[in-house]
Amino acid sequence: MKNFEYFKPTSIKEAVEIKSKYGDKGRFLLGGTDLVIAMDAGAITPDAVIDLKGIKELEKLEKTSDSLYIGANVPFAKLIASEFVKKEFPALWEASRLVASISVRNRATVAGNICNAVPSAESSSPLMARDAVVLVEGMEGSREISISDFFVGPRKTALKVDEVVVAVKVPLIGKKFGECYVKLGRYEGEDLAQVGVTTFVDEDKNYNISFAAVGPTPVRAKEAEEFLKGKELNDEILEEAKKLALKSISPISDIRASREYRYHMAGVMLTRALKASVSRMNNGTPEYGTKLI
Repeated sequence: MKNFEYFKPTSIKEAVEIKSKYGDKGRFLLGGTDLVIAMDAGAITPDAVIDLKGIKELEKLEKTSDSLYIGANVPFAKLIASEFVKKEFPALWEASRLVASISVRNRATVAGNICNAVPSAESSSPLMARDAVVLVEGMEGSREISISDFFVGPRKTALKVDEVVVAVKVPLIGKKFGECYVKLGRYEGEDLAQVGVTTFVDEDKNYNISFAAVGPTPVRAKEAEEFLKGKELNDEILEEAKKLALKSISPISDIRASREYRYHMAGVMLTRALKASVSRMNNGTPEYGTKLI
């Protein structure tokens, strides 16, 4: 591992100033579950590591009047332990439970997960299905980035070189709804998603659909959402929605799955997730956390 400067700022302002000085050669550290491994392998060789764990305000996990506020240093384990998250953001809760292992979930954060911007990022799909907003701070001040605009390519985000993610804000719904996150992996445990699907439906029959691991970035299936709007699900409707949704993805073949397998399973998973979301809204079943694939 290459030598580097280590900083542990106590304020966001200080962190931003340090990052501005080092630019692309400075790296923020939260849980470190990806960064430390990459540094150890020599894949990332920063001149400076800026440890954000000394900034107390980044540890906030709280309900506001209209949203869930997830501070940048909130680990997945804290989301899993929250009954409020399970009740109001159940797809995010389901996804959090499937992140790697217990030890990783105790350190890894939602902010770190999306900043890595790998196409299979566990939290990306449920956050996108709920129109989350990423709150960032930089030398020029603060701004909000829609989660749909945050990912610009594999391991690339819309963050400027001096910006740091402060929190992720996820809107509350305020009406009856059901949702679902389904992950396809090769085995139980620490495996990246071959396909990730999140579906959402509310009592007015508004549908949201998002995919992960089947394109260079997570993606919303807007055409399928528009088709489903206001409709009751049946076999014919589901088949047409599946066809439209699959037009939004562009999977590749790699060591974990072939392109063709990903296409097929994305359709299977979407159908099951849509049915489960509607059933959860209407009947409360299947219980959240139930394995659907």
